[in-house]
Amino acid sequence: MFGDDNSVPLVLVNVLGVAGIVVWHIQGGTRPTGRLIAQILFFSVMSVVLYLGGIAPYRPDAVHLQGIGALLSKSARILWWAHLAWAVIGFIQIYVRLNRRPREAHLIQDMAIAAIYLGVALSVVGFVFGMPVGTLVTTSGVIAVIFGLALQNTLGDVFSGIALTLGRAYAIGDWIELTDGTEGRVIETNWRSTNLLSATHNVVVLPNSVLAKQGMTNLSRPDETHLITLRVRVAATQRPRVVEEIMRSALQSSVLINKSPPPVAALKAIDAIAIEVELQFRVDNVAIRTPAKNEIVDLLHDRCEANGLSLAIPAESLAFMPPPRQPISGDALLPAGPGHRLISS
Repeated sequence: MFGDDNSVPLVLVNVLGVAGIVVWHIQGGTRPTGRLIAQILFFSVMSVVLYLGGIAPYRPDAVHLQGIGALLSKSARILWWAHLAWAVIGFIQIYVRLNRRPREAHLIQDMAIAAIYLGVALSVVGFVFGMPVGTLVTTSGVIAVIFGLALQNTLGDVFSGIALTLGRAYAIGDWIELTDGTEGRVIETNWRSTNLLSATHNVVVLPNSVLAKQGMTNLSRPDETHLITLRVRVAATQRPRVVEEIMRSALQSSVLINKSPPPVAALKAIDAIAIEVELQFRVDNVAIRTPAKNEIVDLLHDRCEANGLSLAIPAESLAFMPPPRQPISGDALLPAGPGHRLISS
């Protein structure tokens, strides 16, 4: 269509490439769909122009091109490869947003974008400038080994973060608890660390390598509800059935705990001193477990007082002592001490 002269399609491709960059910046980051449409449109038109001009961007420049022609050819091919990378990245970003998990997929998205840019850079070096890519890759591999040895800890955090993201053990907004007692809501994950917002409203920064080595409990899965258990010892002055009913009525009076599934008052043990009851109830999320437990404790105090129940001391506080020796009838027990002894009449 353009004849033997390649200057016209090369100029058109350069103009389209620069115009595409300008439009891409005008769209802004708040309009990803508009950006993607512009990228696809400009990339498609550039591809059509190159095809009609008989120019293959994946082949080196013709030997006879020199001066301005060679410069136009190289810039047109570079712009084409750049627009190809931006179009693919746009598809990835749209896919992540459609899944409604843009923050959880942050690491995977960054990895994909880095791989795309690396592939495009190698393609430009090989197809546009005609340089041996194999030698460049070998040299880069040696440099990568040197940097890898120098950055072992950082790379450990990076790969641990990738493993945690692929495993989907948690997501942004989940409340997690570690085996060392650290707990909080996940507010950010990045290449090196995971940030938790603790119950005391502090941000806890955990390196990904440390997080990957610890056992973790996700308190937000399968849902946000959280089970709480509370043990109570009541003096054994009433029948266990009565104690159970009083405990259950206290649970039913609460406004902070869930009524479905219904809370449970389980009789766990009984001895000569006390009846031990375990209260089991659920709350909507971990954040309200302390207010809910406080409410239950207050209700238990009122119900026990209203129904004549007394709380028993903890079992570990009991001290068992042998009964005192009873004096034999007719014996006089004198105070112990130097020179005193038991005298029998």
